[in-house]
Amino acid sequence: MDDPIQSTQEKVLKPNTKLKFFIQDYWDIFLGVFSIIFSFYLHKIGQGGMATLFAAIGIGALSITVSEVAEILSSRLAEPYGSFVLTLSAVIVEIILLYIILLHAFENPEVIETVKGGIISAVIVDMNVLLGLAVFLGGLRYIAQEHNKETSSSYTTILFVTGIALLVPSLLSQAEHTKEVVFEASVLISLLLLSFYIIIVVFQTKTHTHFFKQTARSRIFRLKRKMQEQEDVTLNEDDYIFEKFNNLGLIFSIFLLIAVIALGAEVFANDGVRLAKEYGISAGISGLIIAIVAVSPEIMTAIKAAKNDEIQRVVNIAMGASTVSILITVPVLMGLAYLSGIRFTLDFNPLEIGALILTIILAWKTTDEGQTNYFEGISHLMFFIAFAIIATYY
Repeated sequence: MDDPIQSTQEKVLKPNTKLKFFIQDYWDIFLGVFSIIFSFYLHKIGQGGMATLFAAIGIGALSITVSEVAEILSSRLAEPYGSFVLTLSAVIVEIILLYIILLHAFENPEVIETVKGGIISAVIVDMNVLLGLAVFLGGLRYIAQEHNKETSSSYTTILFVTGIALLVPSLLSQAEHTKEVVFEASVLISLLLLSFYIIIVVFQTKTHTHFFKQTARSRIFRLKRKMQEQEDVTLNEDDYIFEKFNNLGLIFSIFLLIAVIALGAEVFANDGVRLAKEYGISAGISGLIIAIVAVSPEIMTAIKAAKNDEIQRVVNIAMGASTVSILITVPVLMGLAYLSGIRFTLDFNPLEIGALILTIILAWKTTDEGQTNYFEGISHLMFFIAFAIIATYY
C-alpha cells in the first residue's frame, strides 16, 4: 500500500528545483526590465553604444515574454486565430520601434530611409531567417514535414499583390514625378493595403478558415501532447503565472509589456540613430538590425514549433507576420507620420523592392507542394546572407 505522506513528499519540489523552474519561467522578464533600466543609466552617462546594446537586449527579452503570453492566449483559440494573435503582437512591437525612430526625422531626415528599410527587412527576416531556420532545424529532425499547401498559396498570392502595390510609389519616384505626386500615391496605396487587410481577415477567419489549418496532425506531436498531459510532478504554485490569467488579463499583460518595450525603444532609437550616423552604417543594415530585434521572439516560437513537427504553425507565423507587417505597418506608420507632421512616402529603393519580390518567389517555390525539408530551409538562409552582404555595401 502506498504511503500518502511519501507520495506527497515526492510531489514537493526541492528548493533548488523550484529555483530552476522559476528562472526558466521568468528570466526574460527580469533580464528585460533590468536591461532597459540599465540602458537608461548608460544613456544618461553618455555611453551610447552600450545603451543601444542593452536597450536591444531588453526589447528582445521582453518581446519573448510578449510572445509567450500571446502563445498562451493563442493556444486557447483555434487556428488561424492563434497565429493571428502571435503575429499581431509582434507587429505592434515593430511599429513602436519604427515610429520612435521615425520621430528623429525632424533632426535627421535620413532616418526615413532606415524606417523604410525596416519595413522591408521585417518581411525579409520573417520569410528567410524565421522560415529558413525553422524549416532547416525541423528538417534535420524529420525527413519531411507537411503543411496545408492552401496556406502558402494564399499567403504568397497576398504578398505578390502587396509587393506590386508597393511598386507604384517607387515607379512614380523613378519616373521623376514630383514629391507631392509620390506622397499622394503613397497615401492611396496605404488605404488600399488597409482595405485589402480587412478583406483578408474575413477570408482567413470567417469564410476560408480551412485554408490555414493543418490537414494532417503529426503523430509525434500527438504523442508528446499525451505524455505531457499525463505528467503530474509539479505543484500548482509552480505554474507559469500568466497561465492563470483569463483572456482579458492576458491582453492587458501584453499591452503592459509593450509599454515597457516602448521605453527601451526610446533609448534604442535615440542612441542607435546617432551611432548609425557616426559610424556610417547603411540604412539597409540598420533596417535589418531593427527587424531582427522585433522578430526574434517569433523566430524562437517558430523553431520550437518546427521541432515539435508543427510546420503548419511555422508557415502561419512566418507568412502571416510578413503579410501583417506590410498591410498594417505601412498604413499605421503613414498615419502616425502624418499626425506628427513628417512627410513619409513609400518610394522604396530598387534593392528593397527586388529583395521583397524575390523572397516571395522563393517562399512560393519552397512551400507550394505542402512539404518542406532542411534543404529548403538552407535556401532561405543563403538568400538572407546574400541580401545582408548587399545591404552592407549598397
